[in-house]
Amino acid sequence: MTNRKILIFGCSGQVGWELRHKLACLGQATGMGSAEVDFSRPDSIRKAVRAAEPAVIVNAAAYTAVDKAESEPEVAAAINSTAPGVLAEEAKRLGSILVHYSTDYVFDGAKQSSYAETDAPNPLNVYGKTKLAGDEAIQSAGGDYLILRTSWVYGARGSNFLFTMLRLAKERAELRIVDDQTGAPTTSECIAQATADILAQLLGPQGGGLRGRSGIYNLTSAGETTWFGFAKAFLTKRYGAATPNLIPIPTSEFPRPARRPANSRLSSQRLEETFGVRMPHWEHALSLVLETLGEGASPASGNA
Repeated sequence: MTNRKILIFGCSGQVGWELRHKLACLGQATGMGSAEVDFSRPDSIRKAVRAAEPAVIVNAAAYTAVDKAESEPEVAAAINSTAPGVLAEEAKRLGSILVHYSTDYVFDGAKQSSYAETDAPNPLNVYGKTKLAGDEAIQSAGGDYLILRTSWVYGARGSNFLFTMLRLAKERAELRIVDDQTGAPTTSECIAQATADILAQLLGPQGGGLRGRSGIYNLTSAGETTWFGFAKAFLTKRYGAATPNLIPIPTSEFPRPARRPANSRLSSQRLEETFGVRMPHWEHALSLVLETLGEGASPASGNA
């Protein structure tokens, strides 16, 4: 198992950074970032994969600037739609497993309960549309793949909602935060650990690969909250009595270029039933991130 090559794209991002550490015990894990591979160029991607000839390709690279994507649809499509398709083609050619991360933004948020993998996508913005196109390109390639759909990703490093709010809490006496979008904040570490747990099964002596288990799996923390509830949870734990005045507001009072789904809840039941992977409650995972920050992690130690 330790001789297998694992190629990780997007290794400098939040999830990619964690993957480099979590997957190291499963094989020869090699990380590649934007300095090594241009994800807007299919030839650059193919060259990297063919040079490595990995048994597993893990794609944590993505165009994640949701609002900016509205004015850069071609760039977002090249990275989020075309590139995953190229990786899927290369994985099929090698007989490798492709692990790719998708998003809650493939849904419109109109459903009143948690989304299952079988629910019909209907993205509201360019980012969601390009990510959905990437999912479809992977499925069309015909190889072995895992598409892991997650939501509200954050962690102890990189650029994310938690660090933005922690910074603003030091600068302002009042924070107005959206309270009518619901989801499950999911840490980059939990995503990477779940990925490692799944791959350990697939690559182990009794694993035998995916064996008909290719498909889409939701991968989010248990529980649910709003952006306001999430921010209140970590700001009060971090700053206590020094927490600014927090005011819940509707999405309509915080207009953005890209529309967001009101409901981003994803059911991870299929993941648990298929691989036995159970995600922690978002509040428990948050406590671990805050503990890490208390041990000296810096917002600057990594990229988004």
